[in-house]
Amino acid sequence: MRQDDELVLLKERAQAVQTITTEVADFRAACLYAVDVTLRQGGSCIAAPGVSGKDLSHLKAACKAGGLRLLTKNLRENIEQISTGLTIADWGIAETATLVMDSTSEDFRIATMLCETHVAVLPRSRIVPDVMSIEDKLVSALKTAPKYLAFISGASRTADIERVLTIGVHGPQELHLLIMEGDGK
Repeated sequence: MRQDDELVLLKERAQAVQTITTEVADFRAACLYAVDVTLRQGGSCIAAPGVSGKDLSHLKAACKAGGLRLLTKNLRENIEQISTGLTIADWGIAETATLVMDSTSEDFRIATMLCETHVAVLPRSRIVPDVMSIEDKLVSALKTAPKYLAFISGASRTADIERVLTIGVHGPQELHLLIMEGDGK
């Protein structure tokens, strides 16, 4: 499967699980997007564990310009304040529109599961056709314990209460997938 075909399939499957997909040129554009989404939803805080270096500088500037608080660590102490989680995905599986993320860090799990909106940045070069394409990488990642790999497909959803579909009960109400040019890793 060609990379363009994988991107088209990922977007198609993401739409089927109500994931909002957008292509961005770079991490700076992803920061501006996350700030805009947070402000439009009336939020006041972005949690972005694992963002560092130049990317963190871009995010700090965007949050400052938007008047938002930025958290990068010790998220447990501020759970009730987090509006948006901003993370970088390790892989994107086109076949199922699934994001694969190393969520060993508690802060990372909080940012992806205990926010109203999750904005995930996926480098375009990290889109694969199916899970078997990254089997060796997953096996390798799990060789050192403890590990927590998250497989995220769309916003949180459940239908276990009288078979009525409810969004956002066990996690974010919205998932925004930003497909970023380049490798980003």
